[in-house]
Amino acid sequence: MENKDNSNMVIIDEKEYKIEDFDKEQTYHVTQIRDLQAKAADLRFQLDQLTTAEKAFTSLLVKSLTSEEESKTDKE
Repeated sequence: MENKDNSNMVIIDEKEYKIEDFDKEQTYHVTQIRDLQAKAADLRFQLDQLTTAEKAFTSLLVKSLTSEEESKTDKE
């Protein structure tokens, strides 16, 4: 389902529909789909944040281990 004008039109299988012409059940389904699309987008956003944070912490760990090994080598 694709939104057209973000509120009163949807495109399904390349056909445009006016939501105002839908019955209550169809309108409810559109509301559910839009909510699920918003939640999926939010989860993708959160996953991007988590992936970036994981990479940053991994980089910090590798850097600290490398520094530790260099300190041990310098002492020898």
